[in-house]
Parts: sequence; structure tokens; C-alpha cells
Amino acid sequence: MTLIRSLARPMLSSMFVAGGIDEIRNAAALAPAAKPVTQRVAPLVESRIPSAVPLPSDTAGWVRADGALKVAAGLALATGRFPRVASLVLIGSLVPTTLTGHAFWKENDDQAKVLQRQQFFKNVSMAGGLLIAAVDVEPSARERMEIAARRVKRRVQRDS
Repeated sequence: MTLIRSLARPMLSSMFVAGGIDEIRNAAALAPAAKPVTQRVAPLVESRIPSAVPLPSDTAGWVRADGALKVAAGLALATGRFPRVASLVLIGSLVPTTLTGHAFWKENDDQAKVLQRQQFFKNVSMAGGLLIAAVDVEPSARERMEIAARRVKRRVQRDS
């Protein structure tokens, strides 16, 4: 299982790290599409964060902050550092992006509707993977010791 986690976590997080870097680099260009989300989310965040914490003042700043959050949480997930917390942070970022950015039900053009539906369900699938990662519990130190002890016991029995 450890090998699978070592491979799967970076695979799952790659979209978030790459997307976060893109958001940081292209915040001004992405800001118009993000404005509906930031208009709803920014007041909620501002009301829950102490006033001493500096927060973005414009939509492009919120896009950059979201990008930085995705990069940080994506790297944490990829490296196995706080993977459950990182997964939940990424879900929190993914949900408003998906609902606003890929609202296929609002599209009038059939081709655009198909494309947005594909992106919507890709994001739903990614959220499912993140939920699995959020509840994935690695063996405890005690369990790892028991597993190692069983392996040693089998080797001793086999070699005697």
C-alpha cells in the first residue's frame, strides 16, 4: 500500500500544482471568470479571518491566493505531508471552481455544453479521489512494527 500511496498522491496532486502555478502566473487573465466566485467567497473568508491577516483586495489577488493554496496543498499531498488536511483544502478550492467555472447547465451552445460537462465531471472525479485520500489512514507505527515482526517470523521459519 505504501508504494501505491507514493505513486497515487503525486498523480492526484499534479493537476492542482500545475493549475495553481497557472493561476499565479495568469491571475489577471483569469480574474474575470473568477469574479463570481470571489464575490461570494471573499466576504465569507474575510468574516472568519482575523483582521491582522492580510487578504487580497481584488479578484486577481484572490486568484493568486487560490493558486498558491493549490500549489502548497498539492505539494503537501504529493509528499505525504498532512495528506488528509491537504486533500480537504484541495476539495474546498475545487468545489466553487467547479460549480462556477464549469456550469454546463447554463450553456446554450451544444459543443460548449459538452466540453463544460466533461470538465465538470472530471472535477467531480478529482473530488472523489481527494475524498478517498482524505479518509485514507496509513498503518500506525504499531501496525508497521507488527507487520515487520510477522515478516521476520516468516523468514525465520522459512530459513530453519
